[in-house]
Amino acid sequence: MIVDRYPYLNLSLNFPEIDLQLKEEEGKLSVFDSLRKKYLVLTPEEWVRQHMIQFLTQFKEYPRSLFALEKGLQYNSLQKRFDILILNRHGNPFLLIECKAPEVSLSHKTLEQVCMYNKTINAEFIGISNGLKHLFFKFDENNFRYEQLPGLPKFS
Repeated sequence: MIVDRYPYLNLSLNFPEIDLQLKEEEGKLSVFDSLRKKYLVLTPEEWVRQHMIQFLTQFKEYPRSLFALEKGLQYNSLQKRFDILILNRHGNPFLLIECKAPEVSLSHKTLEQVCMYNKTINAEFIGISNGLKHLFFKFDENNFRYEQLPGLPKFS
């Protein structure tokens, strides 16, 4: 059975019911990414990323056309990749989200990772999620630090 080989599929993530298209080929499970229009190898982190994408587009009405996924960026001469970036209607970075596998706890290190990426991207908001917990932040320019928000920033 598929869930026996991929136990994270049986985890109850902290999202509304989301139907993802899965397929197994040559012993590998893939999930359909509706934004990139292709199947991707399903890892625990990809499971969370795809849930987050569907949650934002289906339930929170974030425009699909303003998403950038797993793009490269350079930070201190290191090549990195962010998970999800949503642009605002003017094409400027609005929300940068780093996704982790459900078994990865959201720690200060996780927050530092997305903050480091955001030094290059300069999104208005940042977020981290392991599918079980989601945390969102806004940079407070007066105090030069990130302040936690009560929830997901509303797209406007």
